[in-house]
Amino acid sequence: MPSPRQAALPIDHHPGLHADFVWHVPERLNIAHDCARRWAADPSASQRVAVVWEHEDGRSGTLTYGQLQQQANRLSHALHTLGVQRGDRVAIVMPQRPQTAVAHMALYQMGAVAMPLSNLFGPDALAYRLQDSGAVLAVVDETGLENLRLARPDCPDLRTVVVAGSAKPKKVGEVAWGAAVQSAPAQDWPLCDTAADDPAVLIYTSGTTGPPKGALIPHRALIGNLSGFVCSQNWFGSDADEVFWSPADWAWTGGLMDALLPTLYFGRPIVAWQGRFAPDKALELMQRHRITHTFLFPTALKAMMKAVPEPREQYRLRLRAVMSAGEAVGDAVFHWCQQALGVTVNEMFGQTEINYIVGNCVSYVDTQGQRVPAWPARPGSMGRAYPGHRVAVINEQGAECARGTPGDVAVHRLDVHGQPDPVFFLGYWRKPQATAEKFTGDANASWCRTGDTAIMDVDGYLWYQGRSDDVFKAAGYRIGPSEIENCLVKHPAVANAAVVPKPDADRGAVVKAYVVLAPGFRGDAALTKALQQHVRGLLAPYEYPKEIEFLDALPMTTTGKVQRRVLRLQEEARARLKAGPDGG
Repeated sequence: MPSPRQAALPIDHHPGLHADFVWHVPERLNIAHDCARRWAADPSASQRVAVVWEHEDGRSGTLTYGQLQQQANRLSHALHTLGVQRGDRVAIVMPQRPQTAVAHMALYQMGAVAMPLSNLFGPDALAYRLQDSGAVLAVVDETGLENLRLARPDCPDLRTVVVAGSAKPKKVGEVAWGAAVQSAPAQDWPLCDTAADDPAVLIYTSGTTGPPKGALIPHRALIGNLSGFVCSQNWFGSDADEVFWSPADWAWTGGLMDALLPTLYFGRPIVAWQGRFAPDKALELMQRHRITHTFLFPTALKAMMKAVPEPREQYRLRLRAVMSAGEAVGDAVFHWCQQALGVTVNEMFGQTEINYIVGNCVSYVDTQGQRVPAWPARPGSMGRAYPGHRVAVINEQGAECARGTPGDVAVHRLDVHGQPDPVFFLGYWRKPQATAEKFTGDANASWCRTGDTAIMDVDGYLWYQGRSDDVFKAAGYRIGPSEIENCLVKHPAVANAAVVPKPDADRGAVVKAYVVLAPGFRGDAALTKALQQHVRGLLAPYEYPKEIEFLDALPMTTTGKVQRRVLRLQEEARARLKAGPDGG
């Protein structure tokens, strides 16, 4: 009989799930088939809703799997007429809307490469990516058309622009979506016979140094993402009434590979909300559409926590799983999700090149069809390696670090059974040297570095320290910003925070915090002192911010990550200006 202490230990099925998992990746694979065509061909599934769409102006509607495939077929015929061929890069510059899903399916089944671009990009950002990729065509709606028109003169390969939504073609080389699709043949498009390793998506990463790099993603990466998606959503695909929504832009990995494509893979409906994110609107949306599964950035969860502390008093939510990624969640948000949303948030970690590799899973459905605990989440931890992925923390030489020692999170090309991991990208577009530098380790350069620093504990849980270039030393102490930021957010006056080094002649650097205040608070000397004491009382003395600056908003990427690099460079520029031209 187990002792009371043993009986109280949480159930942990991670070792078994990880050891027993085996990848099944067919040699021939096409995302369009797995996410649309097979459902449309099934009479019992073709009338299922694929996309529930809603615009902030009140317009709304639905798109079934049969309609999704029909429209994708017509668009494929239209794009072929416009000269798109297998392997061509085609930009999709649209937010969450049905045409975005249609465009992806149309391109995949043609064997073309979809290049999603944020409709928030300005002309220069668009021009760089269109030039670098050699995109031959772009599909754009009214939200990005004007900036695309400004970028187009610098993009000689961009022959045609298909204009969707409420926008109208006015320039040479612009074609209306409606006219192009209506004039196209209605018959099925012959599915391109793509290999699992053939390219499907080109996504440009928002790198912290140098210009963005295009990560070329193969069709097999959809399969490589599934174990993490299923786990982070507490065994998604188990219930027929599942409905998914995330504010994550479908132009980014988080929205495309963590939301749109895997939801369609399981034949479930996804909600497309075309509008700005607001905490109360997000909760109202989840109530009205009976959302069961979601992916919410930590910044979104922080905003909800501050704006609507007790959401279940105002909204009837049906959430069964919340995944969060992009930044460290922190224990403040973790506990709020448990208490206020009634769901234990599953933190996830990955990146465009190797997505969905680490995270948590509250529960899963066993072979008898029973829902049982998977592995216990630890507040503040990124989680453990998802089934199918061999993850470690490595040092500069590529050797695995001792448990408890900080290092670079890395993923091995081979899984625990020695088989290829399908989650890996093919490489950086036309940058073989950058691709080679991403890998390290043994003679085969088998470890792929993420560029994120973490500590792995004795049980395999990873504890995020920050981007490798965000971690800094102050007075000889190694400082990871996420722990201090999490501590600051626990204070009721703080809506969000970012921590960076401020150059200091004596100590090399001191800890500085940029703080966005919650409504009703004023950033003054008294609050600064209170926040400093708050951190001193909870963390090590050397971690409290020696200086605090209050901002209306932090610089953010379009994927919801805080751009600490912007703030760090600002501090360095201020230091140079203060030192003067002679540096004295």
